[in-house]
Amino acid sequence: MSARLTPARLITLPAHVRRPGYDRARVGSAIVHIGPGAFHRAHQAQLIDDILETDPRWGIDVVALRSRDTLDALRAQGGLFTLKCLHAGTQTRVIGSIRRAVGSQDDPWGTLMALAGPQTRLITLTVTEKGYCLAPDGALDLTHRDIVHDLAHPATPRSAPGWLVAALARRRSTGAAAPVIMSCDNLEDNGRKLAQAVITLARQTDPSLAGWIEAQAVFPRTMVDSITPASDPAFLDAVEAELGVRDEAAVQREAFTSWVIEAADAEPVEVLGAGGAIVTSDVEGHALVKLRVLNGAHSALAWTGLAMGQASVAGAMSDPWLRAGIEALIRDEILPGLAAPDGLNLETYAASVLTRFANPSIVHRLSQIAWDSSQKLPVRLLGTVAANLAAGRPVEHLARAAAAWMRFVVRSARAGADLTDPLAAILTRTALSCSDDPDTDTARFLALPSVFGAALAQHPHFRAALSRGYRDILALERGAPPAPTVSEPHP
Repeated sequence: MSARLTPARLITLPAHVRRPGYDRARVGSAIVHIGPGAFHRAHQAQLIDDILETDPRWGIDVVALRSRDTLDALRAQGGLFTLKCLHAGTQTRVIGSIRRAVGSQDDPWGTLMALAGPQTRLITLTVTEKGYCLAPDGALDLTHRDIVHDLAHPATPRSAPGWLVAALARRRSTGAAAPVIMSCDNLEDNGRKLAQAVITLARQTDPSLAGWIEAQAVFPRTMVDSITPASDPAFLDAVEAELGVRDEAAVQREAFTSWVIEAADAEPVEVLGAGGAIVTSDVEGHALVKLRVLNGAHSALAWTGLAMGQASVAGAMSDPWLRAGIEALIRDEILPGLAAPDGLNLETYAASVLTRFANPSIVHRLSQIAWDSSQKLPVRLLGTVAANLAAGRPVEHLARAAAAWMRFVVRSARAGADLTDPLAAILTRTALSCSDDPDTDTARFLALPSVFGAALAQHPHFRAALSRGYRDILALERGAPPAPTVSEPHP
């Protein structure tokens, strides 16, 4: 194995590799990011890297609440990592915007000082939907085990809301201004939900703190978009062969990228807008279109493609039956319930999504998309289901996607495979009780209140469509794609 990527080895990289053009020693730390996973490094960290070329204040300190792998890799590499943008003319660059990596478990004081320090002007988060500890109705789940812990031990929190409350409490006590706090996760109305979660948690122990947060902190809504495949060993080996150094934090993404931020009278938002983010008053419209079209179709393709033995998004899109089903899902059941936000043509956007899915340069594993599906299904697809049922629009393709998720869980449980999902234990028990009967199996999953709300679980049209979809997925598993599904309005 080659030597590791470090600041000292930047000069040894091949000439075609772009590297930071600014003095990293002069970079400040105005941003703290919670959750330094691949998406943040491939997306926000790259935009900040561009900003640092002209404004050195906006360097990033990253905080990891759980996993140590990325943390250790970034520490060993002085915060540097490689980004490959995969398209016709692949570009390789080294990103230098991350100054420091802190782990909340091994350095809680350092975590608090990063979040609460007066130099921090912006706190961003990519912790996935499950990281906000929300109940199905979108409010903070006060019974969540991490929230229960944080209420009992506020000085050593575990959850993202818990750390934000602890940091805001310290900032108020020291006279530091409240920062801009920005969720960058695929969570509908993410800014409002994060604000409510933080204020609700603070109110449990200190109502005055909750009032201060509500009055002083800014929680803009955002929408982020860029397909970011996992960095598997083959990808890391290819980066090593290209660079001549080993980079355990390297990431890859498609060329397309978008960061939409709600307009706010705050310098961090203005800086990001000048750096390439879209600042608008209609983030909700952009976010809803992305959540339902791109994310919803992505998950539907993953669950259905896995039933057919497909491994990647591009591979699944090469199957005519799967591609036709995804096109019909978007055209007939998702787009009719959406209003186009300013500056966005829905048909054009949908076509771009299909093109991006079919990009052969991106090897995005369906199994990765299927992680944490019990959290993704409600926000990515079931909201569209509920809206369509209320308006009398069809739900056949949507129901089949939900059934494909159920069968994914059943296959995983029967194979004894570890299910990457916060509800893994109850999902496995549910799956092992299934008998391959569409009506009884779907009823068992519909009885999970943390996934399906009562109204949806009891809706007769949805239950019938779900059973039909389940039967279709069973056929796929047996190698016999069913006849094309027809989207028809219901009474």
